[in-house]
Amino acid sequence: MDNALYEKQYKQQVTEFFNKRTSYDDDFRFRLALALVDLVPLQKGQHILDVATGTGIVAIATAQIVGNQGKVVGVDISSTMLNQARVKIEKAGLHNIELIEADADYINFDDESFDVIFCSSAFVWLSDIPNALKNWYRFLKKDGTVAFSCFSETSFMTPIIIQACEAACRISLQNINAPLGTPEKCRDLLQKVGFQTVSIETQQFGSYISLDDATSWNGGYAHPQSNPLTELSQLQLKQCKAEYQAAVENLATDKGV
Repeated sequence: MDNALYEKQYKQQVTEFFNKRTSYDDDFRFRLALALVDLVPLQKGQHILDVATGTGIVAIATAQIVGNQGKVVGVDISSTMLNQARVKIEKAGLHNIELIEADADYINFDDESFDVIFCSSAFVWLSDIPNALKNWYRFLKKDGTVAFSCFSETSFMTPIIIQACEAACRISLQNINAPLGTPEKCRDLLQKVGFQTVSIETQQFGSYISLDDATSWNGGYAHPQSNPLTELSQLQLKQCKAEYQAAVENLATDKGV
């Protein structure tokens, strides 16, 4: 498939996925986003960019810190997410947040526009991570900070899906978390762009889930560069699902998976 066509389809898939998320805000998302905000010593009057702002968890938290003298710009590809953010912003009585519906891969701002750029757990959805970092570096003031969170290569059920598809149909899937999936990879990417001081903190946000939830993979998969599952027959996909379910069942404990 042509790369441009695949990227267009991928973007549509991501947009539709998040447009269906009408109950996105849960304890996990708040803990993840607010832990990222806590890592950066924000000050009154600063200008903040929140990439993939979603329902505005980071945007709202930072807007309350920088105050009316500051400003927060939140960007997201999902209109549903942004509508949820608008409701929360109005309820909080905040007037220093601007929301922009846009693809984060193609946003553009003047050089040195922001003191801090945040991206909570969404960086891997972008099609060109190195290019995005280069742009963020340009958007930042000289003493600015980029703060993003990402998941490890072993997060969620992704590695098991990859192994199951390889075993069942010799399909090779790429791990969406791989580009940022280790501290070393994050550090290398940041240093190549030009960031002088890199600080990395790892935290455990994992938990057990029920066997029913763990085995409920519907055969969907998302990756910015490729998804070979779309080329499989229904029989082949059924074989991949069966292999996956068997692998998950082998991992089950009395606490769950």
